Amino acid sequence: MSENQPLPLQDVHIDFSDDNMWLMNICLAIIMFSVALSINLKDFQEIFRNPRGVISGLISQYLLFPFMTFLLVLVMRPDMGLALGMILIAACPGGNISNFFSLQSRGNVALSVSLTVMATLLAPLMTPFNFHFWARKVEYVKPLLSTISINYYDLALTVLLIMVIPLMLGMYLANRFPDIAQKLFKPLQVLSVLILLAFIAVAFVGNLDVFADYWEYFVFLVFIHNGLALLMGYVFGRLTTGSLSDAKTISIETGIQNGGLGLLIVFTFFGGKGGMVLLVAWWGIWDIISGLIIAQIYKRWQLVSMNT
Repeated sequence: MSENQPLPLQDVHIDFSDDNMWLMNICLAIIMFSVALSINLKDFQEIFRNPRGVISGLISQYLLFPFMTFLLVLVMRPDMGLALGMILIAACPGGNISNFFSLQSRGNVALSVSLTVMATLLAPLMTPFNFHFWARKVEYVKPLLSTISINYYDLALTVLLIMVIPLMLGMYLANRFPDIAQKLFKPLQVLSVLILLAFIAVAFVGNLDVFADYWEYFVFLVFIHNGLALLMGYVFGRLTTGSLSDAKTISIETGIQNGGLGLLIVFTFFGGKGGMVLLVAWWGIWDIISGLIIAQIYKRWQLVSMNT
C-alpha cells in the first residue's frame, strides 16, 4: 500500500490519552449533575399524569430506535465499524441537552425531564443489552466484533458511575438545597457543555487528516440515521399520544442521543479504533446542530398552525 493511500477504515486508529479519558468522565458526570439540578420532584408527576407519553418515549428510544438502526444497517451495509457505531449510538440514552431543545420547540418539557430521568436510570441495563443484542444480529460485523473483548458488566458500571449517580446526587441537592442548586445550575451546565464540545473538537482537530480522508463514509450516514430517528420518534409519538407537544418531545428524546457517552464507550471499550470513533464523534457534533434546527422547525411549524 502506498504512503498516500488511506488505510482501510477498520485499521484507522485515533489516540486519546488516559488523562483525556478521565477528564471526559468527569465532564460527562458534571453535565448529568448539572441537568439534575433543574429537576424538581414535582416533575415526576408527569409520569403518573401522562404515563402514555412516558411509556411511548421509552419504547421509541430503547426499542424502536435500535430496531430501526438494525434495519438501516442491513439496508445500507456500511463499513463494520460504522455499523457498530450506529448500533452503539442507538443504544445510548438521550442527550443531556434534550430538555433545552424541547423547551425551544414548545414541546412538553415536563415529559422531557421525566424521560431524561427514566432513560438515564435504565441506561446501565439497556445500553449494554441493546448493543449486545443488535450487534450480534448483524452477521457481517461479527468478524470485527470477535476481535473486541467487551466486559458488559464494566460497561454497565461505567454508565452507572457517570450517568446515574451524578443524576441522583444532583436531584438530591436540587430538592434538599434549592437555593444552592439554582446558583450552580447555569455556570455548571455552560462550563461542562463547553468542555465536552472542546473534547469532541480536539478529537477532530487533532486528527484532521483522518477525518479528511474518510468524511464521506460517515457524515451523510449520520444525517440519514439522525433524521430517521427524529422522524420516527415524531410519528410514533403522534400516533400513541395524539399530542403535538408530546410528539415533538418524543422525537427529540429519540433523535438526540448522548454522543459524549458514546464517544467515551468507544475509547474505553473499543480503543478508538475503526469507523466507530469517526461516526460517534461526528454524531456528538451533529446532534447539537440538528437539535437546534429541529427545535426551530417544530416551533415555527406550531406558530404557522396556530395562525392558519
